[in-house]
Formats: sequence, structure tokens, C-alpha cells
Amino acid sequence: MAPSPITALPQPPPWRRFTGDGFATRPNGDSGETARRIGTAAGRRHLSTPHEIAMVNAALYLRRPLLVTGRPGTGKSSLAYLIATELGLGPVLRWGITSRTTLIEGLYNYDAIGRVQAAGSRRGHEPDIGDFVHLGALGTALLPYEVPRVLLVDELDKGDIDLPNDLLSVFEDGEYEIPELVRIAKQQPEVTVFTHDKRGSAVIGDGWVQCRAFPVVIITSNGEREFPPAFLRRCLQLHLSPPGSEQLAAMVAAQFGGAAERVDVARLISEFLERSEAVGGLAADQLLNAVHLASELATSGAYQPDEEWNELMRAIWHPLSTAEPG
Repeated sequence: MAPSPITALPQPPPWRRFTGDGFATRPNGDSGETARRIGTAAGRRHLSTPHEIAMVNAALYLRRPLLVTGRPGTGKSSLAYLIATELGLGPVLRWGITSRTTLIEGLYNYDAIGRVQAAGSRRGHEPDIGDFVHLGALGTALLPYEVPRVLLVDELDKGDIDLPNDLLSVFEDGEYEIPELVRIAKQQPEVTVFTHDKRGSAVIGDGWVQCRAFPVVIITSNGEREFPPAFLRRCLQLHLSPPGSEQLAAMVAAQFGGAAERVDVARLISEFLERSEAVGGLAADQLLNAVHLASELATSGAYQPDEEWNELMRAIWHPLSTAEPG
């Protein structure tokens, strides 16, 4: 996977080509979201194994979603930000899944009540319907961009059991309709709506959205339940193993640079890995919490890796599940 920004990908297979009408633009900045997720450029983690690189490239070439599994804290979500950064694809569109998430929420939201209230306060003036339509992360990713966006569907296994099947037709067809706009298409064929991007907007024609470049879809799962076979057939699958000492050291360097030089980072990483093995797995951000705390205490001269510190680390490096040993 090339580290420099791209302007186009190789042609997709004939069955994954889409011809969405219109033109959509994406913002360049992401308000620091990438730096918060994967650190600054110096020392930043890259795809670390040939298999990871091969699977990401396969998803790019085939225009298929990549289902990423692994224990919490293995860097599943950060993979989307790494891809977006290394390929210059702009801000990641993140769709966080909960037990109440529906497909429509991912596509768009229409504030009918808000429109009625606005109409009542503007007598004689009908408010523009586009002011009350807000595309979700999935809906924004399917706009007709020349170069694909990166869509992160985070923790799909937390969603309703029907959500993976609901996603199938959208992923297969690369399009969706907004019925509220379809109904007024003869009177108002083009409507400008809000997108998931900060201060973003897009023009929707005839109430339909179809992609031109299928988004790079990263779906994460902690393995809390299985997905339907029909859904799995349409995804490529990548399992991430927990990061080793070298990867953890790179993460620390990416986030802290030289700010942690007063701390014995190698020792913290070694102790973190021992604790992780003992309790059935820890998340990488739990290590980052420890490094930050140690760095702050070292600055004030209060950092002492004694028994009191070890007790604090046991509290910070707590098991990720109450079923796991303490």
C-alpha cells in the first residue's frame, strides 16, 4: 500500500463498478482526529505484517468491506485512520454502533418536527427541506466522490441482530434513497443537505444517492457474536493479533515523541505485557495512560516505580471483562 496520497485506484471488477451522478467534495482537515487516534507522523504505526497489507490491498482492489476482528485494544479502529492517512483519503467517517443503531440512522436523519416548527415560526415562508436532512456516516460515504472515502463501522457486533443483513443491499448496490426527497423530486429535483462532515453539505438529485467510488469500509468486531453467512460472504476478513513490544513502543513514540524520555518506557511495556497475559488481554490505550501518568509524575519529580506505583498500575491495567481474573 503506497504511503503517498492517491488520486485514483485501479479499476474495480465489473460487478463492483458504480456510476453515481453528481459530484461530491470532501474536507481536507479532520480537527486533529487522526493525531488523537494514531499519533503524530513521526514514529506512527504502519501496517505491520505482509498479511495485513495484503488484506487491505485486496479490499481496495475488490471494493469489498474489510471485517477486522481481534481482542479489544489490538488497533482495529485505528486501521481505518492509518489507511486514510497513508492514502490521503481525507477524514475518516466513523459510525459507532450500539444496540439501538438502525440502518436509517447510518444513512440519514430527517427532522420532520423541526421543519414543522420552523414553518410555524415563518408564516408565509416554507423552510427548505434540505435544512432538515442530515446524512449519516454511511450515507456520506456513498456520495459520488471521485476518490473513495474511508468509512469505519465500529463494533458492529454490538448492534441489532438484523443490522448486518440490512447492510447487505446498501453494500451491494452502493446506493440508497431518501423518500422525503423522492416525494418532492418533481417540484424540487435538487436539494442541498448536510453531510456527516463538520460544516459539510452535498446536493442530492431526485432523492437518490449512488456512489461513484465505493468507500473503503472497515468494520470492526470484538467477536461478541457471529455474523450471518450472507454477510460474511460479501466481506474480506482480517484478524489482528495483540501488538508486541515493538508495536507498543512505536505507539508510545507516535503519541509522546520525546516527552516520555524521563520514563523507562521499555520497563513499562514489559510489565504491561506481563499484566496483559495474566488478565486475558489489555488495550493499548491502557499502556498509553500509564506512560502519560508516569511522564507527568516524572516532570514533578514524584515518579517512583515502587509498590505504591505497582498498585496504581494494577488499577489502571484492569481486566477488560469482569469475567477475567484480576
